[in-house]
Amino acid sequence: MNDTYNLIILAHNGDKGAEKLLVDSNLALVHSCVRKLIRQGYEYDDLLQAGSIGLIKAIRRFDTSLGLKFSTYAVPLIIGEIKRYMRDDSTLKVSRSLRELWMKAVQVREALTKENQEEPSVGEIAHKLGTDVHSLNLAMEACLPCESIWHKIGSDDKGDFTIADTVKDAFSVDSELEKIALKAAIAGLGERDRKIILLRYFRGKTQTEVSHIIGVSQVQISRIEKRLLASLKEQLK
Repeated sequence: MNDTYNLIILAHNGDKGAEKLLVDSNLALVHSCVRKLIRQGYEYDDLLQAGSIGLIKAIRRFDTSLGLKFSTYAVPLIIGEIKRYMRDDSTLKVSRSLRELWMKAVQVREALTKENQEEPSVGEIAHKLGTDVHSLNLAMEACLPCESIWHKIGSDDKGDFTIADTVKDAFSVDSELEKIALKAAIAGLGERDRKIILLRYFRGKTQTEVSHIIGVSQVQISRIEKRLLASLKEQLK
């Protein structure tokens, strides 16, 4: 760790050779993230380049005084850059034929609705287009807009809940990556903030119980918690 810290200090002081050495020695970290995130339609080298940008950002932003392991800090930034590239490049790569079929289906749907004064079935639209229902469903699903996992979908007596709260597959690739990024993000918090998150979300303590442990009011805990959750969510985007 000391060698890494020394190189980071040199890099922060303008030593490009030290920065390049850090990039080369941590490139395996980028490859690991790319292999887990890559999807059909994306070039490996493009994602590797995006992840490398995240690695360079981590090198330039890393604070050696925090005492964190560099790789723990770097992973969320690498993942973030790869995901940002994938979002900017379109979250789903939809083929031209599917887009064209979907656009024709929209036109046919509007025409049939106007003609018959009722919503047509998928089968009717497919028949009018001279295609099969499976192909039409595939086009419809591929062209649907993507929703953020943090989008509010309801609320209960415990407060609002999001799409992310409803995800149950603990073994999915995205879930595992989110866990890695979340652990790293929490590790980067200050001691008090980290303790609040651990007490609230890993030990099931109420805000009142946490306020007694931390030594501040429940209102303050509520405000701190909202700020921390917003910050963690932003880091995981």
